[in-house]
Amino acid sequence: MTFTPAIPLSGFLGWRVFDQTAARQKEIFANDVQTLRDVAYFKENISSAATPADLVSDRRLLTVALGAFGLSEEIDKKALIRRILEEGTERSDAFANRLNDPRWRDFAERFGYGNFAGPRILLSSFREEIAAQHIDRTFEERVGDVDADMRLAMNFRREIASISNNSSSDAVKWLQIMGQRPVRAVMEAALGLPASIGTVDIDQQRETFERKAEALFGSASPAIFSDADIVDNALRRFFLQKEIENGPGASTRGMAALSVLSAPASAAQTINLVLSNAI
Repeated sequence: MTFTPAIPLSGFLGWRVFDQTAARQKEIFANDVQTLRDVAYFKENISSAATPADLVSDRRLLTVALGAFGLSEEIDKKALIRRILEEGTERSDAFANRLNDPRWRDFAERFGYGNFAGPRILLSSFREEIAAQHIDRTFEERVGDVDADMRLAMNFRREIASISNNSSSDAVKWLQIMGQRPVRAVMEAALGLPASIGTVDIDQQRETFERKAEALFGSASPAIFSDADIVDNALRRFFLQKEIENGPGASTRGMAALSVLSAPASAAQTINLVLSNAI
Protein backbone atom coordinates (compact mmCIF):
# COMPACT_ATOMS: atom_id res chain seq x y z
CA MET A 1 0.00 0.00 0.00
CA THR A 2 1.33 3.42 -0.97
CA PHE A 3 2.09 5.71 1.96
CA THR A 4 -0.37 8.59 2.34
CA PRO A 5 0.39 11.40 4.81
CA ALA A 6 -2.22 12.15 7.47
CA ILE A 7 -3.37 15.75 6.99
CA PRO A 8 -6.84 16.02 8.56
CA LEU A 9 -7.03 19.82 8.41
CA SER A 10 -6.12 22.45 5.83
CA GLY A 11 -4.93 26.01 6.35
CA PHE A 12 -2.62 27.34 9.04
CA LEU A 13 -4.22 25.27 11.79
CA GLY A 14 -3.73 22.17 9.66
CA TRP A 15 -0.11 23.19 9.06
CA ARG A 16 0.55 23.53 12.80
CA VAL A 17 -0.97 20.12 13.47
CA PHE A 18 0.88 18.50 10.59
CA ASP A 19 4.18 20.13 11.55
CA GLN A 20 4.00 18.47 14.96
CA THR A 21 3.65 15.03 13.39
CA ALA A 22 5.75 15.48 10.23
CA ALA A 23 8.96 13.97 11.63
CA ARG A 24 7.15 10.82 12.73
CA GLN A 25 5.25 10.59 9.45
CA LYS A 26 8.48 10.92 7.47
CA GLU A 27 10.01 8.15 9.57
CA ILE A 28 7.06 5.92 8.67
CA PHE A 29 7.47 6.84 5.00
CA ALA A 30 11.22 6.10 5.14
CA ASN A 31 10.44 2.61 6.44
CA ASP A 32 7.73 1.92 3.90
CA VAL A 33 8.56 -1.27 1.96
CA GLN A 34 8.72 0.46 -1.43
CA THR A 35 10.88 3.31 -0.11
CA LEU A 36 13.31 0.85 1.48
CA ARG A 37 13.56 -1.11 -1.76
CA ASP A 38 14.14 1.98 -3.88
CA VAL A 39 16.83 3.36 -1.59
CA ALA A 40 18.60 -0.02 -1.23
CA TYR A 41 18.63 -0.52 -4.99
CA PHE A 42 20.11 2.94 -5.55
CA LYS A 43 22.88 2.45 -3.01
CA GLU A 44 23.79 -0.96 -4.40
CA ASN A 45 23.69 -0.10 -8.11
CA ILE A 46 24.46 3.58 -8.68
CA SER A 47 28.19 2.86 -8.86
CA SER A 48 27.58 0.92 -12.08
CA ALA A 49 26.06 3.96 -13.81
CA ALA A 50 29.37 5.16 -15.27
CA THR A 51 27.72 7.52 -17.77
CA PRO A 52 24.56 9.61 -17.98
CA ALA A 53 23.26 7.09 -20.54
CA ASP A 54 23.63 4.33 -17.95
CA LEU A 55 21.67 6.33 -15.38
CA VAL A 56 18.76 7.32 -17.61
CA SER A 57 18.43 3.76 -18.93
CA ASP A 58 17.80 2.40 -15.42
CA ARG A 59 14.41 3.68 -14.32
CA ARG A 60 14.81 2.50 -10.73
CA LEU A 61 18.06 4.41 -10.32
CA LEU A 62 16.64 7.44 -12.05
CA THR A 63 13.58 7.40 -9.80
CA VAL A 64 15.74 7.95 -6.72
CA ALA A 65 18.13 10.35 -8.48
CA LEU A 66 15.35 12.66 -9.65
CA GLY A 67 13.30 12.22 -6.50
CA ALA A 68 16.21 13.60 -4.47
CA PHE A 69 15.77 16.94 -6.24
CA GLY A 70 11.98 17.03 -6.40
CA LEU A 71 12.06 16.20 -10.11
CA SER A 72 10.13 12.93 -10.10
CA GLU A 73 7.58 14.24 -12.58
CA GLU A 74 10.34 14.65 -15.20
CA ILE A 75 11.37 10.99 -15.30
CA ASP A 76 10.17 10.36 -18.86
CA LYS A 77 12.27 13.21 -20.33
CA LYS A 78 15.29 10.98 -20.86
CA ALA A 79 16.93 13.01 -23.65
CA LEU A 80 16.68 16.19 -21.57
CA ILE A 81 18.07 14.50 -18.45
CA ARG A 82 20.97 12.96 -20.35
CA ARG A 83 21.94 16.28 -21.94
CA ILE A 84 21.81 18.08 -18.58
CA LEU A 85 24.09 15.49 -16.99
CA GLU A 86 26.50 15.29 -19.92
CA GLU A 87 27.09 19.05 -20.07
CA GLY A 88 27.55 19.49 -16.31
CA THR A 89 27.60 22.96 -14.81
CA GLU A 90 31.11 24.34 -15.17
CA ARG A 91 30.58 26.03 -18.54
CA SER A 92 28.44 29.14 -18.46
CA ASP A 93 26.52 27.93 -21.51
CA ALA A 94 25.88 24.45 -20.08
CA PHE A 95 22.25 23.45 -20.55
CA ALA A 96 21.54 23.20 -16.81
CA ASN A 97 22.75 26.78 -16.33
CA ARG A 98 20.35 28.05 -18.98
CA LEU A 99 17.23 26.39 -17.62
CA ASN A 100 14.68 28.32 -15.60
CA ASP A 101 14.42 25.66 -12.87
CA PRO A 102 17.43 25.79 -10.47
CA ARG A 103 16.81 22.18 -9.42
CA TRP A 104 18.38 20.99 -12.67
CA ARG A 105 21.62 22.83 -11.99
CA ASP A 106 21.80 21.32 -8.52
CA PHE A 107 21.10 17.87 -9.97
CA ALA A 108 23.83 18.13 -12.63
CA GLU A 109 26.36 19.63 -10.22
CA ARG A 110 25.82 17.04 -7.51
CA PHE A 111 26.15 14.04 -9.85
CA GLY A 112 29.11 15.67 -11.61
CA TYR A 113 29.15 13.63 -14.81
CA GLY A 114 29.93 16.58 -17.06
CA ASN A 115 32.31 18.38 -14.71
CA PHE A 116 36.11 18.23 -14.50
CA ALA A 117 36.25 16.03 -11.39
CA GLY A 118 33.86 13.54 -12.96
CA PRO A 119 30.92 11.63 -11.47
CA ARG A 120 30.65 11.21 -7.71
CA ILE A 121 28.82 7.89 -7.87
CA LEU A 122 31.67 5.91 -6.26
CA LEU A 123 31.61 7.99 -3.08
CA SER A 124 29.70 6.32 -0.27
CA SER A 125 28.95 9.73 1.24
CA PHE A 126 27.32 10.79 -2.03
CA ARG A 127 25.13 7.69 -2.14
CA GLU A 128 23.99 8.29 1.43
CA GLU A 129 23.29 11.98 0.78
CA ILE A 130 21.19 11.31 -2.31
CA ALA A 131 19.26 8.51 -0.62
CA ALA A 132 18.44 10.72 2.38
CA GLN A 133 17.51 13.64 0.15
CA HIS A 134 15.29 11.34 -1.93
CA ILE A 135 13.35 10.43 1.20
CA ASP A 136 12.98 14.10 2.20
CA ARG A 137 11.81 15.36 -1.20
CA THR A 138 9.61 12.38 -2.00
CA PHE A 139 7.91 12.73 1.36
CA GLU A 140 7.18 16.33 0.42
CA GLU A 141 5.71 15.13 -2.88
CA ARG A 142 3.41 12.74 -1.01
CA VAL A 143 2.33 15.61 1.24
CA GLY A 144 1.62 17.66 -1.88
CA ASP A 145 -0.59 14.92 -3.24
CA VAL A 146 -2.86 15.50 -0.23
CA ASP A 147 -2.46 19.26 0.21
CA ALA A 148 -0.24 21.22 -2.15
CA ASP A 149 -0.17 24.27 0.15
CA MET A 150 1.55 22.10 2.77
CA ARG A 151 4.19 21.10 0.24
CA LEU A 152 4.76 24.75 -0.64
CA ALA A 153 5.19 25.54 3.05
CA MET A 154 7.72 22.73 3.56
CA ASN A 155 9.67 23.83 0.50
CA PHE A 156 9.59 27.46 1.60
CA ARG A 157 10.94 26.74 5.06
CA ARG A 158 13.85 24.76 3.62
CA GLU A 159 14.73 27.06 0.72
CA ILE A 160 14.30 30.38 2.53
CA ALA A 161 16.79 29.20 5.16
CA SER A 162 19.33 28.48 2.43
CA ILE A 163 18.74 31.81 0.70
CA SER A 164 18.71 33.95 3.84
CA ASN A 165 22.00 32.48 5.08
CA ASN A 166 24.01 32.49 1.86
CA SER A 167 26.72 35.06 1.16
CA SER A 168 24.97 36.84 -1.71
CA SER A 169 23.93 40.47 -1.58
CA ASP A 170 20.39 41.34 -0.51
CA ALA A 171 19.52 42.21 -4.12
CA VAL A 172 20.63 38.79 -5.36
CA LYS A 173 18.81 37.04 -2.51
CA TRP A 174 15.59 38.75 -3.55
CA LEU A 175 16.18 37.63 -7.13
CA GLN A 176 16.64 34.09 -5.84
CA ILE A 177 13.35 34.32 -3.94
CA MET A 178 11.55 35.84 -6.90
CA GLY A 179 13.04 33.35 -9.36
CA GLN A 180 12.01 30.14 -7.56
CA ARG A 181 8.32 29.69 -8.32
CA PRO A 182 7.32 27.77 -5.15
CA VAL A 183 9.24 30.17 -2.88
CA ARG A 184 7.88 33.16 -4.73
CA ALA A 185 4.30 31.88 -4.41
CA VAL A 186 4.57 31.72 -0.63
CA MET A 187 6.34 35.07 -0.38
CA GLU A 188 3.83 36.84 -2.62
CA ALA A 189 0.93 35.57 -0.51
CA ALA A 190 2.72 36.37 2.75
CA LEU A 191 3.36 39.93 1.59
CA GLY A 192 -0.17 40.31 0.23
CA LEU A 193 1.03 40.86 -3.33
CA PRO A 194 -1.00 39.96 -6.43
CA ALA A 195 0.43 37.49 -8.94
CA SER A 196 0.21 40.27 -11.52
CA ILE A 197 3.25 41.89 -9.93
CA GLY A 198 5.29 39.49 -12.06
CA THR A 199 4.43 41.56 -15.14
CA VAL A 200 6.22 44.72 -13.99
CA ASP A 201 9.88 45.66 -14.25
CA ILE A 202 12.18 43.36 -12.26
CA ASP A 203 13.75 46.17 -10.25
CA GLN A 204 10.30 47.49 -9.38
CA GLN A 205 9.28 44.00 -8.29
CA ARG A 206 12.29 43.74 -6.00
CA GLU A 207 11.65 47.17 -4.52
CA THR A 208 8.04 46.18 -3.83
CA PHE A 209 9.11 42.95 -2.12
CA GLU A 210 11.62 44.91 -0.02
CA ARG A 211 9.14 47.59 0.97
CA LYS A 212 6.44 45.10 1.95
CA ALA A 213 8.90 42.93 3.88
CA GLU A 214 10.11 45.91 5.87
CA ALA A 215 6.55 46.97 6.67
CA LEU A 216 5.39 43.50 7.71
CA PHE A 217 8.51 41.83 9.12
CA GLY A 218 10.69 44.76 10.17
CA SER A 219 13.47 44.57 7.59
CA ALA A 220 13.93 44.81 3.83
CA SER A 221 16.77 42.27 3.96
CA PRO A 222 16.04 38.59 3.18
CA ALA A 223 18.47 37.80 6.00
CA ILE A 224 15.54 38.38 8.37
CA PHE A 225 14.15 35.01 7.27
CA SER A 226 16.94 33.25 9.12
CA ASP A 227 14.72 33.89 12.16
CA ALA A 228 12.37 30.92 12.67
CA ASP A 229 9.71 33.17 14.19
CA ILE A 230 9.70 35.38 11.10
CA VAL A 231 9.38 32.33 8.86
CA ASP A 232 6.49 31.07 10.99
CA ASN A 233 4.82 34.46 10.67
CA ALA A 234 5.30 34.41 6.89
CA LEU A 235 3.74 30.95 6.67
CA ARG A 236 0.82 32.03 8.83
CA ARG A 237 0.17 34.93 6.47
CA PHE A 238 0.54 32.61 3.47
CA PHE A 239 -2.05 30.15 4.75
CA LEU A 240 -4.46 32.89 5.76
CA GLN A 241 -4.20 34.41 2.29
CA LYS A 242 -4.81 31.00 0.67
CA GLU A 243 -7.88 30.50 2.86
CA ILE A 244 -9.22 33.83 1.66
CA GLU A 245 -8.55 32.88 -1.98
CA ASN A 246 -9.96 29.36 -1.74
CA GLY A 247 -12.91 30.17 0.49
CA PRO A 248 -14.19 27.99 3.33
CA GLY A 249 -14.79 24.35 2.49
CA ALA A 250 -13.21 24.53 -0.97
CA SER A 251 -13.29 21.09 -2.57
CA THR A 252 -10.06 21.64 -4.48
CA ARG A 253 -7.85 22.29 -1.49
CA GLY A 254 -4.42 23.58 -2.53
CA MET A 255 -4.88 23.17 -6.29
CA ALA A 256 -3.94 26.78 -6.93
CA ALA A 257 -0.65 26.19 -5.14
CA LEU A 258 -0.06 22.92 -6.96
CA SER A 259 -0.05 24.74 -10.29
CA VAL A 260 2.92 26.78 -9.08
CA LEU A 261 4.98 23.60 -8.77
CA SER A 262 4.40 22.53 -12.36
CA ALA A 263 3.26 25.42 -14.55
CA PRO A 264 5.70 27.73 -16.37
CA ALA A 265 6.04 31.29 -15.13
CA SER A 266 7.44 33.95 -17.43
CA ALA A 267 8.27 36.30 -14.56
CA ALA A 268 10.39 33.67 -12.83
CA GLN A 269 12.09 32.80 -16.11
CA THR A 270 13.02 36.41 -16.73
CA ILE A 271 14.32 36.81 -13.20
CA ASN A 272 16.52 33.73 -13.48
CA LEU A 273 18.10 35.12 -16.63
CA VAL A 274 18.99 38.25 -14.71
CA LEU A 275 20.10 36.21 -11.71
CA SER A 276 22.50 34.11 -13.80
CA ASN A 277 24.39 37.32 -14.59
CA ALA A 278 24.12 38.76 -11.08
CA ILE A 279 25.80 36.01 -9.10
